Amino acid sequence: GCDHGGYELKEELKGLLRDLGVEVTDAGTYSKESVHYPVYAEKVCRSVLGGEADRGILICSTGIGMSIAANKFKGIRAALCGDCYSAKYTRLHNDSNVLCIGALVTGAGLAKEITRIFLSTDFMGGRHKTRVDMLTEIENNQ
Repeated sequence: GCDHGGYELKEELKGLLRDLGVEVTDAGTYSKESVHYPVYAEKVCRSVLGGEADRGILICSTGIGMSIAANKFKGIRAALCGDCYSAKYTRLHNDSNVLCIGALVTGAGLAKEITRIFLSTDFMGGRHKTRVDMLTEIENNQ
């Protein structure tokens, strides 16, 4: 999912995902016309939480708005990644289920590599599961 600022990058990433054999559900937006990013963050997060998608990707101009919006949903662990190391370790250590990318601050080539890493990296578990469980407990007690 994306807002108008992320539309072009979303279209590029869809091609990459299909080339990788990943089933793609496009939650919009479908043009560069100005829209409100929380609408698309909600669509993607509800899809992940409902089990229709294993993971989600959200794109806006900086990735910040999408990250803030996505993390409002109980059960979502959205990570704004602008480098490969963060993409790898947010999966390994945090079991993040939504990747956020800033289209105006992350080039298409790097965004593709970040996406590849995010999707191909499994959660490490172990002591990291304890920490993720602690996050879930905090979330449940608010």
